[in-house]
Formats: sequence, structure tokens, C-alpha cells
Amino acid sequence: MISLVLFYFSLFLLGIAIGLFGTLIGAGGGFILMPILLFVFPKETPDTLTSISLTVTFINALSGTIAYSRMKRINYRNGLIFSAAAVPGAIVGAYLTQFISREVFSLIFSFILIAVSIFIFFYGKVEEHTSKSHKIKLSSSKLITGIIFSLFIGLASSFLGIGGGIIHVPVLANILMFSVHAATATSHFILAITSFAGLAVHVFTGKFQYGIRRASAISLGALIGAQIGAKLSTRVHGKIIIRILAVALFFVGIRLIILYFFK
Repeated sequence: MISLVLFYFSLFLLGIAIGLFGTLIGAGGGFILMPILLFVFPKETPDTLTSISLTVTFINALSGTIAYSRMKRINYRNGLIFSAAAVPGAIVGAYLTQFISREVFSLIFSFILIAVSIFIFFYGKVEEHTSKSHKIKLSSSKLITGIIFSLFIGLASSFLGIGGGIIHVPVLANILMFSVHAATATSHFILAITSFAGLAVHVFTGKFQYGIRRASAISLGALIGAQIGAKLSTRVHGKIIIRILAVALFFVGIRLIILYFFK
């Protein structure tokens, strides 16, 4: 009984860390959580693990969205447009996880994790621009670029259970020229919608029930951590944190590949 309590309390503490760092850099936390789940639960199926991760991502993103909404940082107009583009991909991605084995999923995840870690190490930093306003009118070409990115990010992130904010924030800030604060906040708004869409698929297929207790413990912690992260975002620059995480995730990806070929 005591060991079970300690187990869920550990998941709760993990959720606080995931929520804090995920909200701080606008990434939702799924890209941090999913590798941990793969190591901690080596026998679980991909759809169960992604349902847990998407649950935490949704709760974290929702909590962060509420906090950022109070700060009036969210660009709702563009956020809704990009969410509409990402949701179909998120639904398809979540549905596909039930047709892939754990071994193949881990291998695919490891290669994508390495690619994402390299991307965020070199391109994950976001540059602040002259305009600090969350209100920005995009040109037609930039709007189309954002829609295309959102579609593929929705598909890949829901399939892997990693959210997608870690890519969305640099795209919003560096390509679409959002302010850093607006990019982080709007990314959370998009994540809340797309992660819910992916989670709904797992609920519909019945896979969510197998991870509901673990997801609840981590999500409760993430709910608290997200509020802390949103407050710290005005004081802490996420660039160093992102690069440290990128290096860590790179080696996690290498480790997963080694486990696959030398198990």
C-alpha cells in the first residue's frame, strides 16, 4: 500500500516538473514526458502511453492557456486557424498508434526524438521582436505556412504523444514573427485544442482506460506546475533550458536505439 502511494506521489511530482518546464517554454511537456514513460513502462502499448502523455499535455496546456489568457497574451484568431489545421492530423495520428508495435514505435520515436532535439538545439531559440503585442496580422503566405506546419505538427505530435509546442513556438516566433510571449501563449492555446482531439480518439477506442490513474496523477501535478511556469515565464528566459533539454533528449534517443538493437 505504501509503495503504491509513493508510486503515484512520484508521478505527481513528475507532473509538477513537466507542467512547469512545459509551460515555461510553451512546449506542453509531452516531449519530456513521453521518453520517461517509455523507460518507466517498458511493456505498455504505444496507444496507452500516448493517451497518458496527451492527457497530461492537454491538462498542462489548458492550465497554461487559462494563465496566459489572464495575461492577455494569446492570439486567438491565428490560434484558432492553426488549430483547425492541426486537429485533423491529431485525430489521424492518435488513431494510427493502435496499429503499431511497441518495438517499432520506440524505434520511430527515437529517430524523431533525435531529429527534434537537433532542431530545437539549433533553431529552438526564439528571438524577441520590436512589437510586444499579441495582436499580429499575418500575410497570406505566412498564414499558409503556419497552416502547413500546423497540419504536420498535429499529425506527428499526436502519433508520438509529444504535443508539438516545441516546434510550434520557434515557427510562430522566428518564421511568423510573433513576439516571444505571444508565441508561447498561442502555442499553449493550440496545444490545448489539438491534444484534446488526440485524447478523444483514445477515449473513443477504449485505450485511455488503461492509463487513466497514472494520467490523473501526473496531470494533477502538471496542473500546478503549469501555473508556476506561466508566472516564471516573465522572469526566466527559456533558451538555456531548451538547449539543455535538447542535449538530454538527443542522448535519450540514442539510448532507445541501442535498446532496440541490443536488447
